[in-house]
Amino acid sequence: MSVPQNSTRNILLQAMSGDDYAILEPHFKRIPLPVKLQLHAAGRAIDYVYFPEDGIVSIVAVTLDGKSCEVGLFGREGMSETATVLGTDHSPHEAYVQSAGVSGLRLPTQILNDAFEQSPTLRRHLLRYVQAMMIQLSSSITAAGQTIEQRLARWLLMCSDRIDGNEVPLTHEFISMMLGVRRPGVTVAVEQLVTNRLIANRRGIIVVEDRAGLQRLAGGSYGLAETEYERLVGRPLKKELDVAPA
Repeated sequence: MSVPQNSTRNILLQAMSGDDYAILEPHFKRIPLPVKLQLHAAGRAIDYVYFPEDGIVSIVAVTLDGKSCEVGLFGREGMSETATVLGTDHSPHEAYVQSAGVSGLRLPTQILNDAFEQSPTLRRHLLRYVQAMMIQLSSSITAAGQTIEQRLARWLLMCSDRIDGNEVPLTHEFISMMLGVRRPGVTVAVEQLVTNRLIANRRGIIVVEDRAGLQRLAGGSYGLAETEYERLVGRPLKKELDVAPA
């Protein structure tokens, strides 16, 4: 079934030129994005790329000894796997859905590769997105020297940017894995943010109550990547779209 450009909630696709989207449109398939759905496995061939229309996807680095830690995330503003845009069909990272989305668009990697070679404007558009993701990664390195509370504030802001409303469906166990810290440390950090009235904590859900306060706490680790995304892609990362999946 055809997926018209004006029907998708993916911001990266919405910002694409109509001619470039037309090249890809016949090959898109809209699929559900349940929590824990693996989009790519580390070290495996990348057969498809995905453009989420909602939900949050984690990019996770897996070390040689089997440890894992989130190194990036994206939602309806982005795509996976950016390694394909850089000319390779494998990645040492894995990607999976951390917060369920209703739908995303799946595209065969070979179709994207062919279109990438065919269209200079598509190539420029997607490489600009890769640059935005590299800036997000550099901000993560900056955040590595912060306290757990500061890193948690940044991560919650990034998650809330990619959903509607202010309720982020996350457990302490998941946050622990994503931040690469022990669960007791996450519990203490969450309690501190609750005490400071920055968030409310319900079972499986964190409610952002004071976004400005979280931004102050996160400091310089949050904001640069988000501003650069808008500059590079031409659309704000946090955007409330009115269209619903067809």
